[in-house]
Amino acid sequence: MGKLTARERIGCLCDPETFQEMYLFAKHRCISFGMQDKELAADGVITGIGTVEGKQIFLASQDFTVSGGSVGEVHADKICQIMDMALKCGAPFVFVNDSGGARIQEGIDSLSGYGRIFYRNVLLSGVVPQISIIAGPCAGGAAYSPAITDFIIMTKNAGRIFITGPQVVKEVTGEDVTPEELGGFHAQSAYSGVVHFVAENDEDAVKICKKLLSFLPANNMEDPPDYGRGEIAFAPDLGLNKSIPDSPKEAYDVKEIIRRIVDGADFLEVQAQFAANAVIGFARINGRTVGIVANQPMVMAGVLDINSSDKISRFVRFCNAFNIPLITFVDVPGFMPGIQQEHGGIIRHGAKMLFAYSAATVPKISIILRKAYGGGYLAMCAKDLGCDRVAAWPTGEIAVMGAEGAVGIVYRDEIQKAPNPKETRDKFIAEYQAKFANPYVGAQRNLIDDIIEPKDTRRYLSLALEALRTKRETRPQKKHGLIPL
Repeated sequence: MGKLTARERIGCLCDPETFQEMYLFAKHRCISFGMQDKELAADGVITGIGTVEGKQIFLASQDFTVSGGSVGEVHADKICQIMDMALKCGAPFVFVNDSGGARIQEGIDSLSGYGRIFYRNVLLSGVVPQISIIAGPCAGGAAYSPAITDFIIMTKNAGRIFITGPQVVKEVTGEDVTPEELGGFHAQSAYSGVVHFVAENDEDAVKICKKLLSFLPANNMEDPPDYGRGEIAFAPDLGLNKSIPDSPKEAYDVKEIIRRIVDGADFLEVQAQFAANAVIGFARINGRTVGIVANQPMVMAGVLDINSSDKISRFVRFCNAFNIPLITFVDVPGFMPGIQQEHGGIIRHGAKMLFAYSAATVPKISIILRKAYGGGYLAMCAKDLGCDRVAAWPTGEIAVMGAEGAVGIVYRDEIQKAPNPKETRDKFIAEYQAKFANPYVGAQRNLIDDIIEPKDTRRYLSLALEALRTKRETRPQKKHGLIPL
C-alpha cells in the first residue's frame, strides 16, 4: 500500500538524530488467549521526544506490524505518559494512527486505555497543539482521539477512519459500502469535515504536519513563531484594485486576494474540501502567523450554512486558544435559507460563530470586500462582536439585505399600485443601491473604522497588527462559557 513503517514515519518527521525513544521495553501483561507467550515489540507503539525544525515535539507512532497496532493496557500507558510529558513541558503532541483497534484479548483493559487517552486529549486541548496523522486504519473507539485533537491529516492510499466498519454497517442497516466509501479520505474530508488535510502518502502527510507546526506556538503561553526581520512591508498592490468584478452578482476567488496580501503568497488552507463556501487557514504577515477566515463567492455565493458555520467557529476558537490574530474577509449575502437548513439547526450552528468571535480576545481585524448582509454581517466578526479594526473597500456595503429584497418589502404597496410595477420597482432598487450600496453609511454610523483602497490592504493590516500586538482584554471570570453545541 506504499506505507512507511512506524519508525520510518518518525524518521521523516523529526530532525536527524534528535528522536529519543521512551518506554521501549514496556511489555504487556495479558495471560488470556495464549498471550502470555507472545512478545510484542514496544507493545505496538513507538513513543518519544524529538525536534521538528529545531522545535520540540512529543509523539506516538502506532506499529501495524505488531499485533495490528492494537491498543492494549500498556500500549495506552505509553501514549498517556508521553501526553502527560507534552503537557508538563508545553510542547505539541503528534499521534500517528495506524491500528486495528482495541486488543480484544485484553478486553476491558483495552477500553480503559482508550478512555485514558481521550481524557488526556481533553487535558491537552487548548494548552498545546495536538495533531493526528491517519496513516492506516482508525476504527471504532480509536477514531475519537483524533476527533478531539486540533487537526487531522489523512493519507489517500491507506488512511481510513470510521466508527463502525462496512461489515457492521451491512449487518445493522443492510447497506453495502466499501471501506473507502465509508471512511476514506474523500468521505471524511468533503462530506463529514472530520479530516482537515488530505495527503498523497506518508511522506506528504509528514510534510503537511511540518508546515502546520511552523505556524503554531509550542503552547498557549507563547506567541506564534515570528519569522520576520522587524520590517513592515508597505508596498501597494495595484492589482487588488481590479480584483472585485463590477457586477455585484459576479463571483471571484477570494483565495487569490488572500495570496496577494500575505507573505510570499503562502496560505495553508485548512479543510479545503469541506464547506468550500468558507475559507479558513494560516498565513503570515511580516513574518507573524495570522489566522484567516473568508467567505468564498465562487461557492454558493459565499453564503453561511450549517457546515461553514461549524468550520469557521472551530477555527476561530483554535486561533484564540493559541494567541493567533484573526483576519476576516467579508463578502456574505447572509445565512442560507431553506427547510433543510432550518430543521438541521442553522440557528444553533450560526450562533456558534457569534459565540466564537465574541469570546475571542486575540486581535481581530475585518475587511469588508463587498456585501455584508443581515446576520451574516454580524457573524463575520462585525465591530459589535468586539472586532478591533473594521475597514471596507469602496465596493463594501452593510445592509439588512440586498436591494432587491429590501425594495420588495419596504415599497411593496407602492409597487403593487403603480401603473408599471416593474419600472417602479427598478426605480426604487436604483435609489436604494445609490443610498445604501456603499460603505459610507456604515462609516457614518461608526461601524466601519476606515474605507481603504484595495491596493493598501496589506499596509492597513500590517499597521493594525503592529498596533494590536500588546492588546490585552479581560473577561468576567467563569469556569467556561456555554457555546451552543
